[in-house]
Amino acid sequence: MLDERQRRLLAGAGARALGRGGVSVVASATGMSRNTVRRGAQELEQGLVLGENRVRAEGAGRKRATDTDPELVPALTALVDRESRGDPESPLRWTCKSTRQLARTLTAVGHPTSHVRVGKLLRSLGFRLQANAKTIEARQHPDRDAQFRYINQQAGEHLTAGHIVLSVDTKKKELIGADPPYKNGGREWERSGDPERVGVHDFPAKQLGKAIPYGVYDICANTGFVVVGQDHDTAAFAAQTLRRWFTQVGQVGYPAATRALICADAGGSNGYRLRLWKVELARLAAETGLQITVCHYPPGTSKWNKIEHRLFSHISMNWRGRPLTSHEVMVDLISATTTSTGLTVHAERDTGTYPKGIKITKRQIAALPLTRHEFHGEWNYTVHPVSDTS
Repeated sequence: MLDERQRRLLAGAGARALGRGGVSVVASATGMSRNTVRRGAQELEQGLVLGENRVRAEGAGRKRATDTDPELVPALTALVDRESRGDPESPLRWTCKSTRQLARTLTAVGHPTSHVRVGKLLRSLGFRLQANAKTIEARQHPDRDAQFRYINQQAGEHLTAGHIVLSVDTKKKELIGADPPYKNGGREWERSGDPERVGVHDFPAKQLGKAIPYGVYDICANTGFVVVGQDHDTAAFAAQTLRRWFTQVGQVGYPAATRALICADAGGSNGYRLRLWKVELARLAAETGLQITVCHYPPGTSKWNKIEHRLFSHISMNWRGRPLTSHEVMVDLISATTTSTGLTVHAERDTGTYPKGIKITKRQIAALPLTRHEFHGEWNYTVHPVSDTS
């Protein structure tokens, strides 16, 4: 139960207690070396017990690799430099910088070492395994921040006046299958060694198709409305989802509202370049009598759309690790999504067909009761009901 130093000191104490010849007696009784017993007695005489925690004295063992090879660290630093990969003068060239590959390269250029030592040296130099960091945004629009401020201004005006403010988008399309089921990302509590079994591949014999969840998030009420389609993600499908929301929720929750603000991404089925999207909005405005204003987020900024982190993220967390075996299962999982801040979600299925490739002419667009705003009219515009020409 004693370490080397404790055993040595105990043997030295016994030898001192026995007096002359004690070293030989203790060495014979314990099987320890006479020199070890003698050194223990000397350490006691020198008073090295108090405050001394080392088992062995300093200076033992081999010298450090950096002492025997002073050029090892500079050579390693040159190899892991960010610009070394692809450099025709670098020994690594296009090779990955794993510790084993670094060790082999260093050994080949005259600095023999192991991958374990390379790992320790890298950590001592402040290196860590790190993934790419998404911080550089290419082709950022010069008016991106101004558009965000404009959307915030429009939302504030609509909310203050008691009108409707919605955030819309299509959630990622999901594979639906039951024989076998598809894998769904995330982890859920299961008995140890008994995870949910799913198919190895995504092309089973009995494929039930894809599910297209289009969501409408009411910013004021903190409620979600999701329609799960099965045909195509078109502007007609997006407008039909909005029509369902106005019929089932908007008319009841906002009986006095005459205006609605829709915040949407720049692309997708509700993109600002889609003519069919504007035609469908004009039909919706005529049916509901609402003056519909649309503000698109600038290209490349869809992650800031409120529906992404206030609705879609919670849906993904709610169905984590649960295979989506049917459209009905998907609808039930979406409907059961709640948060501690009061989010509730209504979900239903849409079995309608929404063909692609519908052509809208420039003449049809010119005839729409649509007014472009002075600030970026391609992103911000208002669709008036037929009776409202102001």
